[in-house]
Amino acid sequence: MAFKFLEKLSQDLTELLNDKEECNIVIEVDQEQNKKTFTAHSAVLRYRSSYFNKELANTIPNDDNNNIKTITKPNISSQIFEIILKYIYGGIIDTENMDTRTIYDFMEVANELEFEELSEKLENHLIESKASWLKTHFTFVYHSIFKNNKFQNLKNFCNNIIAKHPNLIFEYTEFTSLPESALVSILNRDDLQMKESEIWDYLIKWGISRNPTLPEKLKEWSDENFMTLKTTLSQDLTELLNDKEECNIVIEVDQEQNKKTFTAHSAVLRYRSSYFNKELANTIPNDDNNNIKTITKPNISSQIFEIILKYIYGGIIDTENMDTRTIYDFMEVANELEFEELSEKLENHLIESKASWLKTHFTFVYHSIFKNNKFQNLKNFCNNIIAKHPNLIFEYTEFTSLPESALVSILNRDDLQMKESEIWDYLIKWGISRNPTLPEKLKEWSDENFMTLKTTVQQCLPLIRYFHVSSSDVMDKVKPYKKILDKQLWNDLKQFLLLPDRPVKSIILPPRLILTQELSARINESFSTIINEEHTAIISSWIDYQQTSYSSRNNPYEWELILRGSKDGFAPRTFWDICDGHANTIVITKVKGTDEIIGGFNPLAWDKAKIGDVDTNKSFIFSFKGGNIHNSILSRVQNSKYALYYYFLKDEYGPCFGYDEFIMRTNVSDFTQDKLNQCCSSIDNCYEKSIRTTNDTDTFSIIDYEVFKVVNKSI
Repeated sequence: MAFKFLEKLSQDLTELLNDKEECNIVIEVDQEQNKKTFTAHSAVLRYRSSYFNKELANTIPNDDNNNIKTITKPNISSQIFEIILKYIYGGIIDTENMDTRTIYDFMEVANELEFEELSEKLENHLIESKASWLKTHFTFVYHSIFKNNKFQNLKNFCNNIIAKHPNLIFEYTEFTSLPESALVSILNRDDLQMKESEIWDYLIKWGISRNPTLPEKLKEWSDENFMTLKTTLSQDLTELLNDKEECNIVIEVDQEQNKKTFTAHSAVLRYRSSYFNKELANTIPNDDNNNIKTITKPNISSQIFEIILKYIYGGIIDTENMDTRTIYDFMEVANELEFEELSEKLENHLIESKASWLKTHFTFVYHSIFKNNKFQNLKNFCNNIIAKHPNLIFEYTEFTSLPESALVSILNRDDLQMKESEIWDYLIKWGISRNPTLPEKLKEWSDENFMTLKTTVQQCLPLIRYFHVSSSDVMDKVKPYKKILDKQLWNDLKQFLLLPDRPVKSIILPPRLILTQELSARINESFSTIINEEHTAIISSWIDYQQTSYSSRNNPYEWELILRGSKDGFAPRTFWDICDGHANTIVITKVKGTDEIIGGFNPLAWDKAKIGDVDTNKSFIFSFKGGNIHNSILSRVQNSKYALYYYFLKDEYGPCFGYDEFIMRTNVSDFTQDKLNQCCSSIDNCYEKSIRTTNDTDTFSIIDYEVFKVVNKSI
């Protein structure tokens, strides 16, 4: 079987591999007796491999070898590395002539060097085509795959076998050397074919073997001995985190002004984290600090690392009291530190529970997730939005800084709602921006200039639907750049314009599925569950103190949804976490039983750390009786010192305008449940008048509420 990856690797550079003239990287591999040296080009390694890109950034050139850098990988065999190097340059792997052990070793090295797609394909190939070998070498395979957090498919394959035939592992002579993560994964199986008492016996045997200093006779055990065994068998080491006496690792995190130092136990870090296991193996102890090692991570905030450390020791994460940006940053750090299960759970939590935040911070999210090969679910989530609303990215000021992998993923979409000629324009714009030395005027371009652009957009060119571009756009937009197209494609395109019924040699991709009517309906449907554009026009005119209301067409503001209770939750804490830092916001509620719309405008940024009165002379509260735009009440602030009030209990109180002239409150962490929201008159007359015509003491529950950020429309 041959795996081709040329879609990912835009050019086959195999011939370049044999050109030693411009090689500036030396890679030494294998053990002393089999040591072999390979040469390579830094440009290729950096471009084709995120692992070598990082490795080369941290490698100092040899002093006496004309800026040549040397990388040493003694744990990789020369046979495997030669295959890896050919893959990097050529993008093709042929497993037909490989023995299975070589394929297995190759998979492990591909994983170590962060070629994730390759590693996964080899893993699946072993399961689908080499199952007999895996079973024959079962104990070897099982021990090796649990040395890191990858190879989930192989782990499932092996655990399915163990569930039916537990003796393969439990009666194995080296059972006691089984990694904790492997044992946990087995004991988690509901279909494990063993008596529970036997499982208990093996668990005790495994735990005792990890502590060779325990007395052989149980009657000689002290309470401390039992506690030692309990700690070994327990996944919660939180109490140990507070024990500084035997800490031998120092971790320095964050930037200089916020730098913070944490201490930890090497045994726990090595045991619970494959990342720190590797990091500690490559860290030299401090000379004067009793074998203490120091790890520096300036790119990780102290807040996030404290959560990570508690997770390593305790195995529990509580996102309830985290704001969404913290959860997002936490996910990125969890991914960097190779806590894959945690990273994936946080990723799915964001999609399922924090979709509104992701949409509000869309461009930030989209740029950041394409910096590495992870977060596939988030990429799909974002690309589904871009397919319907491509202007979110293509009209974004920093579109040209979009990573190539992101652009490829967008252009692959059959449902991208754009004219093909516009897609072509943006691709050319993106490609030119990557090469600032290209002449500004196209008529001054040389053949070399066109080749530079072609190389830059190589992966994107096959994704353009050329045969669905209008003839005028082909001549006006595509023809000026025909030199970046293959000659056959350009000839076929010209023929197709003249003789569309005559067959061509080039592949004709299907047209994109343009769903204009459906798209419009979806946009309107998703805008709000409470108000319509007429409401926004009226409220916008109130913001600007207009005597005559704006119409939907001349409304100068865009309303960006920040929070929706029915999607993000009705807990007060959710309001403070999501809205914290946002200024110029409108809070909108719909009253249960009356369909009244009640809301307020806050020109200042919400601040969840603040307590007490807040001064502003631009806030106002309002209502629409029965939701009717012709039956509204506007009440502007008149005692600006008390325009807003921030209660201390952020788990009970949401936004409060004046002294309860419009307040959202709940004792059960749900604004829809206990009827404590209120609009009343204040003795301080903070606002001009009451916005409800009912009794001041009447409280209410809500059906839903939304918070919008009001921003000027871009011209």
